[in-house]
Amino acid sequence: MSDSNLGQLLLLGVPPSIDGAFIEFIKRVQPGAFILFGRNIQTPEQLRHLIDTLRQHSKIEPIITIDQEGGRVSRLKLLGNEPPNARQLRESGNPELIRRHGELTGKLLKLFGFNLDLCPVLDIAFEEEADNSLRGRCYGSTADQVIKLAGIFNDALRSTGMLSCGKHFPGYSCAPSDPHYDLSALPRPRAELEAHELKVFRHFASSLDSMMIGHIAFEELDNSGLPASLSPTIITKLLREEMKFEGLIMTDDLDMGAIINHYSFKEMLRLALAAGNDLLMICHRFQLGEEALHHLATFPEEQLERALQNVAIFKKKLVAPDPFSLAAFKELDDQVWQLRVDTLGEEVARQRSPEDGKRSPVEVY
Repeated sequence: MSDSNLGQLLLLGVPPSIDGAFIEFIKRVQPGAFILFGRNIQTPEQLRHLIDTLRQHSKIEPIITIDQEGGRVSRLKLLGNEPPNARQLRESGNPELIRRHGELTGKLLKLFGFNLDLCPVLDIAFEEEADNSLRGRCYGSTADQVIKLAGIFNDALRSTGMLSCGKHFPGYSCAPSDPHYDLSALPRPRAELEAHELKVFRHFASSLDSMMIGHIAFEELDNSGLPASLSPTIITKLLREEMKFEGLIMTDDLDMGAIINHYSFKEMLRLALAAGNDLLMICHRFQLGEEALHHLATFPEEQLERALQNVAIFKKKLVAPDPFSLAAFKELDDQVWQLRVDTLGEEVARQRSPEDGKRSPVEVY
């Protein structure tokens, strides 16, 4: 197959500054999607200009996404106030605060020109302080609590026109390590998965616009040793066929240690597409986009057509950005501050954590 439109299957990161060389790269590769991080955020005006530039040079309307969850995984805190995280919101005992958080998140993202938010997190907080990247990010310590509270956020976010993404299928909850660095392999019984992690994802299968697949291996779901993100048994058979999920499916970042420490670039792309993913996420080595096109062109045509069709269907749901103004941003940012106060109390809300306002060398997602 010609690689003329295969860029639609790539979800690429963006360098800290956009120059003529990167614009020419966009014109050649035509990525289907872009993901932004703290490295891309300087001022409100700069961020909107950046997103307008990405859209301007894309022949097909691009997916433009970010991780705006709340707490430490809030890229927009570099511009204003940090929303409370999922744990703080659930511990407030007030579901109305979660609804407000979802609506504010959607409105802020539309103001800057995003059309997909990579949340809600649907993992379960079995161990609040586990070193698996989930600290503070989970809406519940039980399946039912996640279903209820993440559902409120998801509904509120989508009510603004912003599309949602459930993560990290089929669940990082019991992972003993952080997939940004290592691949965890869990011998967790299927009955336990069904009662907890899979119960949550089954519930949300009909109410999410997209799903992100985690880099974690489950022996009871696929005994091949493949991580979920590269497993046709988990993605095609379980998520697509058994759970009847019809939305867009994307890998988690293929630049994570859980993947790059075990697979070559071509092999990870080949396995990810064959497994049933529609978008292949490359957050940091985005300059490999052209090489990715050449590899994709050698893969089975039926797999490429399936993924291209799913991306095209998803893009029919994308909403246009809202008009931008600093006044509009300030008004929404003030509402984020009030949400923070109403959730944490003013004294706690005013406290700045060591992470606030800083760009971490490893940004979790």
